[in-house]
Parts: sequence; C-alpha cells; structure tokens
Amino acid sequence: MTEWPVPLRGVTESIVATEGPNGRWNVAALGLHAGDVVTAETWGRTRTRRNFERTGVGYVCFTQDPRLFVEAALAVYETDEPTLPGADARVHVDVTRREATERDGTPWASWTLEPTAVTVHEERVPLTNRGFAAVIEATVAASRLGVDAYDDDALRRRLEHATAVARRCGGREEHDAIDRVHDLIGEEP
Repeated sequence: MTEWPVPLRGVTESIVATEGPNGRWNVAALGLHAGDVVTAETWGRTRTRRNFERTGVGYVCFTQDPRLFVEAALAVYETDEPTLPGADARVHVDVTRREATERDGTPWASWTLEPTAVTVHEERVPLTNRGFAAVIEATVAASRLGVDAYDDDALRRRLEHATAVARRCGGREEHDAIDRVHDLIGEEP
C-alpha cells in the first residue's frame, strides 16, 4: 500500500489535477479530510467531480505557492500535464465515490482517495506564515460565494478579514495572490 508523502490531519488543503475529456488537466483546490481513509468533497457539478466520475483517478499536488492555490480554487486552470510548477510532491490517486446527494440545493459528493504512486520533488523545513494561511481562507470563502448552502454576507466578512491578514502578514507572493482573489471574483480588495 502506498502512503501519503506527508502526515494528513484535519483538512489539509491540496491541489488536484484531473484529466478532462479534451485531454487537458483541470487544476482545482481540494481539501483532504484525514481519517482511516482519506476523503474529499465536491460541491456543485464541477469539472473535478465530472472528471472523477469519468476517470476515477487524479493527481493530488502539495505546494506552498499561494498564487497557484488562488488559480486552482477560483479560475479555470488547465495544463497539458498533471505536473504543476512549484509542487513539492505529487500523488496519483484512485478515486471512488462514497456518497452523492444534494445539500441546500447544491449537488454534493464525497470521495475516497487511495494513493497509488508518490513523487516528492522537494522536501522543505515546515514554516507557518499567517499570510499564506489567510490566502487559503480567502479562496475558501470566495469559492463558496453564490452557493445556496452558504451566507454571502458572512463569506464577504471572512474574505475581508483574510485579505487584511494576508496584507499584514504575507510577503510579495501572498500580496499578489490576495489581489488575484479579488480580480477573479470581480471585487475590489
């Protein structure tokens, strides 16, 4: 059995590449839920969900690049290969749907992700940067805007707070990333 290249706990944010019907790789943010088996959820009829259903595989990538997270979470981002620049590790996963239903008017599915091959490109000393974490929180809030199951006003307050933290605690990459969040949702920071 292949192991994950990092210890997962709680919800670990990652980026997943799934092959679309056009042969290109769709890149999206994906929260990995730790447990006896690793699971993930998709909300809506996203490209990730459709590609999981069609192929049953994906590549989970781990990165510290906040700009890549923003593009993956909020933009339509496609590549020719499932390798991402700046990814520290890539895990080929077999994906199985566990459950699918509708929640608050939104299609929802839960998936099991089983690692089958791991490539580690770079091992780093862990660091905690509040600006980076704030960018991730901003992408989560921004990606849920307009989803019936969530309160847009509460999400905008979360986004405003995350933006302030990213500006105060982040470096150039986090500043660029938080600006891109606002560009992609069409709102001024």
